[in-house]
Amino acid sequence: MPTIGPVGVIGTGAMGMGVVQSLLRAGFVTHARDLRPDAQTEAASLGAVVHPSAASLADACNVAIVLVVDAAEIDDVLFGAAGAASAFRRDSIVVISSTVAPDYLAALEPRLAAQAIALVDAPVSGGPARAADGAMTMMIAGSAAARERCSTLFAAMAAKMFHVGTVPGEAAKFKIVNNLLAAVNLAAGAEALALAIKAGLDPWQVVDVVNASSGGSWIFADRMPRAISGDYAPRAATKILAKDVTLATELAAANGIDVPFALAARAAFRATIAAGYGDQDDAAIFKYMTGPNK
Repeated sequence: MPTIGPVGVIGTGAMGMGVVQSLLRAGFVTHARDLRPDAQTEAASLGAVVHPSAASLADACNVAIVLVVDAAEIDDVLFGAAGAASAFRRDSIVVISSTVAPDYLAALEPRLAAQAIALVDAPVSGGPARAADGAMTMMIAGSAAARERCSTLFAAMAAKMFHVGTVPGEAAKFKIVNNLLAAVNLAAGAEALALAIKAGLDPWQVVDVVNASSGGSWIFADRMPRAISGDYAPRAATKILAKDVTLATELAAANGIDVPFALAARAAFRATIAAGYGDQDDAAIFKYMTGPNK
């Protein structure tokens, strides 16, 4: 199996911190960088080597996993002040595990290739708990050589790996399709539970029945219990899923397909953000659905 040496994680939010834990548990020398001092402190407490900049991390690693919010943040950590791209050695690998537009990744590949840096498009799914357990699902697109070099790394992060292509951007399409379903299922689940409560049903019993019936989904089972409990601590923030379903509507428009359910979910998540819940867990769409204006 290939040996890749020290591994960096840029962006140690809920998912990124879980990745740090999984890599350390698997025995990787793990480096970390985040703008937030509390995230730096937590990564260091786990045993990661923390860095004052993305460039400093890149100087110490041959592979870096980027898990930031969006394309603008990727550009900043790679090409901004003290960005990683300027410090990587030749033949380093950048793994983008953020959910971003396929066209962005297609354009990013030649920018990195100009500096002899390979790009692997490898978005992940499963949430912070699975990230910490090394049990995520990963969709992977990139050159065979780069994917092979990262094989032990990916095995530490994910229980299920799907090699979906050789061109960066292809894996992003799979992730966007998945997140379209996640957003629609979550919005519909919150709506159904809001209806159940208005109709006088016990919400906990509704969850039990739905989870054992044809209307159940992974995201309903995961989110609705904590929505009922009023637990909106962000594992995956509302604004992130709103961003992802927007990517789905943009991909649909580019391919000439109507997506009325995705558009409805996008509107619902945007309304949830407008109600002040953008930084809360995406289960907060239930709070919007049961709010005073509903």
